[in-house]
Amino acid sequence: MPWRHSRANRRPLRRAGAVLFAILLAGSLPAPAQAQPDAASCQDVTIPVWLDALLPQLVHGTLCAPPQGARTVQVLVPGATYNNVYWDAALAPETRSFRLAMNKAGYATLALDRLGTGASSKPPSALLTAFTEADVVHQVIQAIRHGDVGPRFDKVILGGHSLGSAITVLEAGTYHDVDGVLITGLAHHINPPGALIIFGSFIPVALDPKLSRLGLDPTYLTTQPGTRYTAFHAPGPDVPEMTAYDEASKDVVAPGELLDAAALATVLPYSWRITVPVLVVLGGGDAGLCGPLATDCTSSEGLLRSEAPYYSAAARLRTYVLPGYGHSINYAPNAPDYHRAVTQWAGTMGLSG
Repeated sequence: MPWRHSRANRRPLRRAGAVLFAILLAGSLPAPAQAQPDAASCQDVTIPVWLDALLPQLVHGTLCAPPQGARTVQVLVPGATYNNVYWDAALAPETRSFRLAMNKAGYATLALDRLGTGASSKPPSALLTAFTEADVVHQVIQAIRHGDVGPRFDKVILGGHSLGSAITVLEAGTYHDVDGVLITGLAHHINPPGALIIFGSFIPVALDPKLSRLGLDPTYLTTQPGTRYTAFHAPGPDVPEMTAYDEASKDVVAPGELLDAAALATVLPYSWRITVPVLVVLGGGDAGLCGPLATDCTSSEGLLRSEAPYYSAAARLRTYVLPGYGHSINYAPNAPDYHRAVTQWAGTMGLSG
C-alpha cells in the first residue's frame, strides 16, 4: 500500500447580513470558467463570508465536477504565496493538476483563493491570521452543505497545502463539519535551516516588480523573484518552464497567517481535535520539514512515526511520502503517485467520489 496508518472556539458561522451580502454579490454571480480539455464542468464561484464577524468579504473559488457528477467534493486551500492555480496547474496538467486528477477519479473540487489572494477580497493584511482564515473556510463549507455553492454533496474532504494545511487543521479541529482531511506540506516538526530558506525568500509585496502594481496593502508579503525553485521545489528537477510558471502565478500572504500557522505546527496540537480520517503527504526532500532532528521523511512509515503522536485514534492517520521532491509537491514530475495515494486513501475511508 502507498500509505501507512496508525491504530492509534472559535465563533461559529454567523448567518446574518443577507441584505448586505446581496449588495456585494450584485454582478458577481457564478460565471463559467474556461473549458477544460478533460471535459470536467468548471465554473467560477463567489461566496459571501464575514471576516471577524464584522467585515463582509467575498471568497472566490473554482468548482469543477466530472461529467457524471460527484457525491464527494474536495475543498482545497492553497499555501502561502499561492492561490487556486496551485491546485490546477496549466503546465503539463496531466501530471501537475491535482484538480484534473481528482475530477478524473470521480471527485468534485472547489479550489479556493484565500482572502487576500487571487480573485477573493483583499482586506488589510493585519486582519488575516490562520485562525480567521479557518473561520472563513468554515463558512464556505457551510455554504456547500446548504447547497449554496453548486449541487449538494454527500461528503466534504477538506485539503490544504502548507499554510493551507494549517488552516485546514484549525477548521477541522474546531468546527467538525468535514468528512475527511488531506494535509500536504505540513508537519509538527520543523527543520530550522530549511525553514529559514523559505522564510528568507519573503519580501514586502511593494518590492515585487509585478505584484507591486496591484495596489495591495504594502504589508502583504510575497517571494523575491528567482527564489521559488530553491524555496519550494528543490531537490526536485529544476525545470525552467515550471519555475517560470510558478513565478508568474505567485501570490501573497499576510504576516499574521505565517505566525499562528507556525505556532500550530510546533506548539498547539489542534490536530488532536480532528475526529475524521486524515492523510498527511510530504515531499521526501521538503527542506523546511524533513531532517534527522525534524520530521522523518525517509519513508511513509517514518512519517507515520513522526506524526502519529499528534493525532487521536479517531483520525485513523495515514501518511505518504512522495520521494525526490521539495515543498510544493503538486509540481513534482511524479505527482501522479501522490494523486493515487489520495484516491486510494479516500476510497478506503468511504469517501469515494
